[in-house]
Amino acid sequence: MTKAVRKETKAAPVRRHGEFEKNFMAFKTANDARLADLEQKQSHIDQLNEKLTRQSGQIERLTLAATDGREAKLSVKSDGPMRKAWASYFRSGDPTALSQIEGKSLTARDDNGGYIVPVETEIVIDSALAQVSPFRNLATIRAVSTANFTKPVSAGGAVAGWAGEAQARTETTAPDLDLIEFPAGELYAMPAATQTLLDDSVADVDQWLAEEVQDVFSAQETTAFVIGDGINKPRGILNYPQAADGSEAKGEIGYVPTGVDGDLDADAPIDALIDLTYAPETRYRSNASFIMNRRTLGRLRKIKDADGNYIWQAASQAGQPSTLLGFPVVEIEDMPDIAPDSTPIAFGDFRRGYLIADRQGVRVLRDPYSAKPFVLFYTTKRVGGGVQDFSAIKLLRCSEA
Repeated sequence: MTKAVRKETKAAPVRRHGEFEKNFMAFKTANDARLADLEQKQSHIDQLNEKLTRQSGQIERLTLAATDGREAKLSVKSDGPMRKAWASYFRSGDPTALSQIEGKSLTARDDNGGYIVPVETEIVIDSALAQVSPFRNLATIRAVSTANFTKPVSAGGAVAGWAGEAQARTETTAPDLDLIEFPAGELYAMPAATQTLLDDSVADVDQWLAEEVQDVFSAQETTAFVIGDGINKPRGILNYPQAADGSEAKGEIGYVPTGVDGDLDADAPIDALIDLTYAPETRYRSNASFIMNRRTLGRLRKIKDADGNYIWQAASQAGQPSTLLGFPVVEIEDMPDIAPDSTPIAFGDFRRGYLIADRQGVRVLRDPYSAKPFVLFYTTKRVGGGVQDFSAIKLLRCSEA
């Protein structure tokens, strides 16, 4: 009886070892398959990540070229056929090389005898213009290729709703669309250069041209963005019909009255400004700004709240805008002064509210005859603009109601 017990005791570890080995091999096989599957998926993920990285880099380079002009400046200094042809025409007036590459690039002859500048030069000009134009830093800018840019805008919006996973959906109706046109007008400037400057091979003539036209273009177009009548120029925000906030019809901009004809309320000057900041819907306020001229800004800087604190706050860091009631303030000289029935202050999300349509193609006509010994460069650029979302912009009006 004792021997039988000993045999049974020795046999149990053998059976357990066999079961362990069998289970371990099954686990190992399953785990190897799992690891192989993960490696395959990881390889696919790595390929996707690599592709996304390449695409992200391309997007970043294109963005820099469109906004900063950093890549454009590098391209401008390149020695390609287009650059050499453009430099030859700009410096000496010889159009031979440009004529030979017409149709092969964006450089083409203009009907008036000038030439459309290469895209690199146009980007340098647009970049310089963006740096000095306060309204361009606020609005949406769209590059277009036609004289009239038309944008469909939803007037009523499409029907939307909630539904369960298996619940039937109500058929949505087509949105009520309106078409808004942004006709382009022609901006022109005529900077003059000496032949000495043009003969200087080190001088960056494209950068010189951009710096010469930027101030003229900026002043003219900013005026149009504010008060332009839309005839051969952009339509300004103050040129549209106005109505008391909450009673606007389609195509009208709402205003908030100061309560005093021709001035701010002397007893409560801040109240109308607070009302103005809450006139746009909540979705517009996160990116909202004030715009006004320097005289109005000087007046508001002196106003204090009930605790004796100035409502205007200086920028805490260099390059940051000052704030009024917590919102950035942008100084635009073309805004009117405080006067009876004037609208000296505008507030809102101008990126949603206003669209600038830049027609591609800056044209330059070289004129060495009209102002000897100087060489004139008749430079033209087509720009359109107008309000695209009337709910995004509100005005402060110096009136009783």
